[in-house]
Amino acid sequence: MQIKNIFMACCAMVISQAAYAADQPQTNSHLQQQVKVIDSVVAVVNDDVITRYELDSRLAEVIRQLQNQGTPLPKVEVLEKQLLERMITELLQIQFARESGIQVDDVQLDQAISRIVEQNNFATLADFRAKLEEEAVDYKKFREEIRREIISARLREREVESKLVVSETEVDNYLANKARKAGEQEEFHLAHILVVVPEQASAENIQTAYQRAERALRKLQGGADFAQVAAGFSDAKDALTGGDLGWRTSDSIPSLFMNELQNMQPGQLSDVLRSPSGFHILKLIEQRSEKAPVVVTQTHARHILIKTSEIVSEREAYKLLMAVKKRLNDGADFAEQAKRYSQDGSAQQGGDLGWLSPGQTVAEFEEVMDKLDPNMVAAVKTQFGWHLIQVLERRSTDISEQQRRQQARIAIGSFKSDEQYQDWLRQLRDRAFIENRLPKND
Repeated sequence: MQIKNIFMACCAMVISQAAYAADQPQTNSHLQQQVKVIDSVVAVVNDDVITRYELDSRLAEVIRQLQNQGTPLPKVEVLEKQLLERMITELLQIQFARESGIQVDDVQLDQAISRIVEQNNFATLADFRAKLEEEAVDYKKFREEIRREIISARLREREVESKLVVSETEVDNYLANKARKAGEQEEFHLAHILVVVPEQASAENIQTAYQRAERALRKLQGGADFAQVAAGFSDAKDALTGGDLGWRTSDSIPSLFMNELQNMQPGQLSDVLRSPSGFHILKLIEQRSEKAPVVVTQTHARHILIKTSEIVSEREAYKLLMAVKKRLNDGADFAEQAKRYSQDGSAQQGGDLGWLSPGQTVAEFEEVMDKLDPNMVAAVKTQFGWHLIQVLERRSTDISEQQRRQQARIAIGSFKSDEQYQDWLRQLRDRAFIENRLPKND
């Protein structure tokens, strides 16, 4: 089983020591000639820098990953340029998180890695580390990459997803479009290239981005491998995995893309498409239709939530939650404990969340909830804090109008979140001082 390759940067001393000759004194200029620079700065990002050593280290990891995937390599200078842009964006997010007080301590990190070990079906952390070493992945670097990913996810939730608004008109249009399909759900396997356009880009910047997208399209039309072109041209996060978006239902695809896909056959490429994020190229890999489910399994559940904050640490929140769980095991009433301790809006209802359909809760919560038998209690950590979940009962039911509308909001919010996240990243870059010192040649 292949573990996800993680790309890490590391720091090193950047100059060798200068030595004095024993037989004669030396001037400062002579001394400077003997100092051999083995590193340099390739980008300045506000008050931080990215060094040549860091870039080369990441580049070696990326090349190894592409080779393992069997993806033809783009030109090294093209891949290097793309990779540096991603490293700049990552560093900007780390800086923003640091300034706004978002951090992930070692306890939180250990818990996240424990979940990764479990999800990858390893018996112990030692077995998992052995697999990483087999794939030449340094464990310390792996830990720091997971820390960065958690920080990035928390930023996205706070800065984007918590502010998403889905209007009733959008829901009406979504449901009307779904009804026209007479119960059938189209699914598309897509690959994607995105050339980002800065939020307040000049006409010249927009034209440059368009020309870059056009060059990518011409390469594809000339028979170039899509994954290779994506690795060399795309600014999307999935660029290094060939730009593959996997299977997407028609509900979760923006109308801009759907309008184009309706006229495409598997294997075909779209023209260059313009959105607020930039310029896109789509490839339709496969297409299929499936009957939409008529009946869903719903879970009636309740929970107790203990939030973490600047005042309540991760460890303290977990300790309090376990104390509540012990009371429940000793016979305490769940509803009473929820009213007393839960920091969720459902507390006054005894933590009762009502009947939940698939997709109505965050993935971590739903995964644990789905494994519980009625009356069982389990703990889980989500972006909101620590939860105790109790399942009361389950049922199979037809999807009501209210539930259909809720599912519509989730689907609409999913693709709007992607779009607005790209907008937020562009704004972050626009506010930053960035000096890219790589040569400008394409």
